Amino acid sequence: MKKKRVETKTVRDYSFHVLASQSLLNMYICLCLCFCTCNNSYYESFWSWQQGAQLQKHIDATLGSGNLREAVRLPPGEDINEWLAVNTVDFFNQVNILYGTLTEFCTAANCPTMTAGPKYEYRWADGVTIKKPIEVSAPKYVEYLMDWIEAQLDDELIFPQKLGAPFPPNFQDVVKTIFKRLFRVYAHIYHSHFQKIVSLKEEAHLNTCFKHFVLFTWEFRLIDKGELAPLYDLVESILKL
Repeated sequence: MKKKRVETKTVRDYSFHVLASQSLLNMYICLCLCFCTCNNSYYESFWSWQQGAQLQKHIDATLGSGNLREAVRLPPGEDINEWLAVNTVDFFNQVNILYGTLTEFCTAANCPTMTAGPKYEYRWADGVTIKKPIEVSAPKYVEYLMDWIEAQLDDELIFPQKLGAPFPPNFQDVVKTIFKRLFRVYAHIYHSHFQKIVSLKEEAHLNTCFKHFVLFTWEFRLIDKGELAPLYDLVESILKL
């Protein structure tokens, strides 16, 4: 069987956020994020050093303190699209590596369809090469998804890499689609592989990553409530804490 690759992304100087996040709460998230500067070239940043240092200081003061609700908020004076871009790369890396720990168990034989419990099944379509949703195994769905997200991150028309280049008008719509689909990976993990996560003693890491994800997506209304249905009780409990 072809060995699955686990790659992480850095976009422009978004990597400084990832490096700052290495103080985040627990070892697993540190492990996830420390890879964000590996195996990828750095892209040109239009942020000044002073602006980057200010944002890094903010992230250190929030994520480092364990205050996730504060950490997800838009820092004063920062552009919302820049903040969304930073965090899109960050969460892509987290989910990519988290799922990578399960590829030995999440196989086409064990997970012939991409499901989140008995009521929810996800079919893949990207609107370009696959226009009509198709039924695929869970690992194939995640492979398609990660490749699709990577293509969005590499597309300079969506995630600009040049000095002063504006974000496109549909940027936030693309970000919402990315987060909606990343949520499906969490939903599959919780419904199909949580016991394996427990046996690997990774449940605390999974729960912290998911809490961070939920608080961020809720803060910026990135996922429609209906999409959260497979894990709605868990989401609701996080939001009430």
